[in-house]
Amino acid sequence: MSDNTVNRLARLRQRMSETGTDLVAVGPSSHMQWLLGLNPHGDERPVMALVTIDNAGVLMPKLNAEAARAQCGSIPFYEWSDADGPQVALTTLLNKLDINRPGLNVVIDEMMRADFAFFLLDQFETPIHRFTQDTVGRLRAEKDAEEHRLLRECARLNDSAFELAFASLRTGMSENDVKSILVDHYHNHGAESAFCIVGFGANSAFPHHHTGTDVLQPEMAVLIDSGCRLNGYPSDMTRCAWYGDMPDPRFTKTADIIETALQTALKVVEPGRACSEIDEAARSVIAASGYGAAFPHRTGHGLGVDVHEPPYITASNNQPLAIGNVFSIEPGIYLTDSFGIRLEDIVYLGPSGPEILSDLSRSVLQITPRY
Repeated sequence: MSDNTVNRLARLRQRMSETGTDLVAVGPSSHMQWLLGLNPHGDERPVMALVTIDNAGVLMPKLNAEAARAQCGSIPFYEWSDADGPQVALTTLLNKLDINRPGLNVVIDEMMRADFAFFLLDQFETPIHRFTQDTVGRLRAEKDAEEHRLLRECARLNDSAFELAFASLRTGMSENDVKSILVDHYHNHGAESAFCIVGFGANSAFPHHHTGTDVLQPEMAVLIDSGCRLNGYPSDMTRCAWYGDMPDPRFTKTADIIETALQTALKVVEPGRACSEIDEAARSVIAASGYGAAFPHRTGHGLGVDVHEPPYITASNNQPLAIGNVFSIEPGIYLTDSFGIRLEDIVYLGPSGPEILSDLSRSVLQITPRY
């Protein structure tokens, strides 16, 4: 068993004790990957890791057991074949865990298939169940030193990819051409693309634009929101530019508003501060500028094994920030049929305050057209 797995199981069991949890069940999701280093093939065949205060086991289709065991051979597998079905294996696992009693307090992986979850809960009499927010979810949100290092390393690789992409802009290039530059840079440095949005002109006004075949022409806004995955952890960043010699005056004004909103939010980041307060700090700047209706999304999201995970920096989330949290601050203004500007940095909340993982300037570039 790896040191990471030993440490994370110990931390989970401490949280289970503090929350009165009898059983934690995680499916073939990022929760299982984070907790056990196990990332099995996921399909309609039930697979789940079950953890109690003093024991653990994995329900595993025999079809995938050998490959999974190479990732995590220290936790016992309870295998089942297609011919036999999973019931006997699950019953054997539950008997081994010694938790067949009424009223169990069960934590269910919110990313687990619903049929897996019901299959498990049906084995118990009057179970009480909830999701992972105060157990695995909370632990994942509080990054340790190694996770901090890996996230920072991935962010720095993303920096160099963005520098190359903006330096490569040429009239007539398509959004897909720019995406290819980013993806190739990631691959050339041992990473893979996690996602990539490239929006030219009015396309930049769609927060989740699908990168396509539209081509770059002078006097266009350019928005790039992209991230890679390196050593199991992702990056995520957004930067903008004006490609041309005569920026739309609204573009320059909007860029200044967005930068002020981001800086204002960053100033209130501290342990114990509610996520909603960070959102309000950014949103109030944009609303005061008259563009409140043009900022339709939350201010940020957590980043870890997943690109989007808790804590969510939104008006409806009063969860307090904690040391070790990693999250985005990404205010935006989107003017339909014209342009959109979003600036995004990933913040690590350490003992001495917030740290931006990227080293790349947020300055909105003005790029003279190149041919």
